[in-house]
Amino acid sequence: MVSQRALDVLKVIVQDYVDSKEPVGSKSIADRHGFGVSAATIRNDMALLEEEDLISAPHTSAGRVPTDKGYRMFVDQLAGVRPLSLGQRNAIELFLRESADLDDTLGRTVRLLSQLTNQVAILQYPTLSVALVRHVELLPLGAHKLMTVLITDSGSVDQNILECPRDIDEVVIAELRAQLNQLLVGKEMAEVVGVLQALPGSVSPDRAPLVAGIVEALSHAVEGHRTDRLVMAGAANLVRGEGDFSSSVYPVLEAIEEQVTLLKLFTEMHWDTSDVQARIGRENEGALSEVAILASAYQSGGESSATLGVVGPTRMDYSNNMAAVRAVAGYLSRLLGEDDKERA
Repeated sequence: MVSQRALDVLKVIVQDYVDSKEPVGSKSIADRHGFGVSAATIRNDMALLEEEDLISAPHTSAGRVPTDKGYRMFVDQLAGVRPLSLGQRNAIELFLRESADLDDTLGRTVRLLSQLTNQVAILQYPTLSVALVRHVELLPLGAHKLMTVLITDSGSVDQNILECPRDIDEVVIAELRAQLNQLLVGKEMAEVVGVLQALPGSVSPDRAPLVAGIVEALSHAVEGHRTDRLVMAGAANLVRGEGDFSSSVYPVLEAIEEQVTLLKLFTEMHWDTSDVQARIGRENEGALSEVAILASAYQSGGESSATLGVVGPTRMDYSNNMAAVRAVAGYLSRLLGEDDKERA
């Protein structure tokens, strides 16, 4: 059983090691942190922590560093994540509100989160297969070109341009626009392709070639969003911290870029609350067993949720990074919710 003072010693070891990247010794703890006990007593506490595999000695150093289990204990013992400063919160809100559309919002979000944490920021794209069609637009672009626009309730806007087989008749385009909106508005994205495939057979033969092109363009927009994908920023932050990895940082970068493992991990996470979840070291698989992943859910229209977070070495500022993840997820949820209300 680890005493409360030993847990406090663990907290100090984690914080000092994160700040200095140097193993932490008992004398340093006794001198700097006002425990009111001798260095020998601190050494006894550290011995207990080592027996519990919460800290370890790197090589022959007299100091100790946290283990994966120690970081986990530290995170679990956090009484509360300190809030970001007022300036940071205002900067988040201002930066995200300047975005033009969903893609721009998500791109801004990961860049901002990476800057706040100095880690790799990763964001799961909203699951558009459960999003609803908000509007379909057909826009003539000259005599033989037409732009299709598919807008969902999650804020996604997909545009495609097709060549028309004959001169565009704006009356026909208006009728097709109305028909498409009647058929598709309110439908889940997963249903849209089936509805579209039946459309060419329901129109007159002279319109069939044009409708087939429109169906292909809209189907392409739907299919492009049916597979989960990630947006990320800040890979250079991981490279700058290469010394925190036992061999090379490149297997970690490759695992992040391949996305499969992270998507699996995000899918496995269950969000009962708005708290930030942490997966530390060997709690992750393969090349990610040397990193910590801090993640939270954000709402993306209706009841649909997706995940955002940061990936970095286990030697990271957990309190600050968890606060940043939580704050950015909250602002993003509110922003997408407000956009959803405006479109309603």
